[in-house]
Amino acid sequence: MEYKFLLSYILILIALYYSYKERLGIERSLFINSLRALIQLLLLGYLLVFVFRLKNPFELFGILFVMVLFASYTAQKRVNLKEKGYLTAFLTIFLSSSIVIFTLLLFGIVSFEPNQIIPVGGMIIGNSLNVYSLTVDRMKGEAKNTIDIIENITAVGGSIKDAFYFIKKNAIRSALIPMKNMLQTVGIIHIPGVTTGMLLAGADPMEAVSFQLAIMYMMVAVALFTGIFSINFSYKKILNTVLR
Repeated sequence: MEYKFLLSYILILIALYYSYKERLGIERSLFINSLRALIQLLLLGYLLVFVFRLKNPFELFGILFVMVLFASYTAQKRVNLKEKGYLTAFLTIFLSSSIVIFTLLLFGIVSFEPNQIIPVGGMIIGNSLNVYSLTVDRMKGEAKNTIDIIENITAVGGSIKDAFYFIKKNAIRSALIPMKNMLQTVGIIHIPGVTTGMLLAGADPMEAVSFQLAIMYMMVAVALFTGIFSINFSYKKILNTVLR
């Protein structure tokens, strides 16, 4: 029974075939990443049994810190920011995730237990990674398309910050679109996994919904903080990359 999930890989094979046929050039990365996901999730299943037994705060923070390091590495590979790209990704993801995680702990929304802080922290860090990638990639594309306008603004005495104003605004708007869609469709189209899991485990519906809302709101918060840090930490580096 547990091996039936492998049949779902046919969906990946369809995507691989389409990419090959249309020469999208993503079949290799798609194939490798699909296998990585399988291996990583299998390892995670066994690793969480050990992680959920940890009680030392330093061990739990250490796990979250390793998540941030790996997320920063992945983000830099995606956006390929030439100048101090890894450091920019790390500072953005670390600061935005830390603000949200410590806020949740401060108000007691999430307890400092491994079965709560690790999964919730992973969701926060993962969402920060996605928003960082979307924001920086959008800014790079906008900067390339409007380089003449940027040069004209700076030529007449405007600052680089002024020249990037509309680019930064468009980038952060685009990065927040998935969050806006999630808030708009939750409970109608999007059926949250946390709520479903808690209800199946016998939790009170109000408790399940309340915890799910907290998770959704924290996702919006980390997306906003990540977008803000991304545009402020990277716009000068993006300009230097585009001008090369």
